[in-house]
Amino acid sequence: MPYITQEDRPQYDKVLAELIGLLKEKPPESIDGHLNYVVTRVIKEVYPLRYYHINKAMGVLECIQHEFYRRVAAPYEDTKIEQNGDV
Repeated sequence: MPYITQEDRPQYDKVLAELIGLLKEKPPESIDGHLNYVVTRVIKEVYPLRYYHINKAMGVLECIQHEFYRRVAAPYEDTKIEQNGDV
């Protein structure tokens, strides 16, 4: 994943904290829809409407999925295997 530098992160942190706060206020059963809306709006606004950019956006979303699995889901699953035993 192409992480951004520590120096570039603060420009996003305030708005992200506000957005995350809004999302956390939603009922658990509606968070997925709200998060989907937010991500879709950002992607649509950032990438021009051309096949090349749509293809790039799809790649970014795929990389986000893989990175989330690698950094969050897999360690969680490893913890659960240790607690409950493997399949």
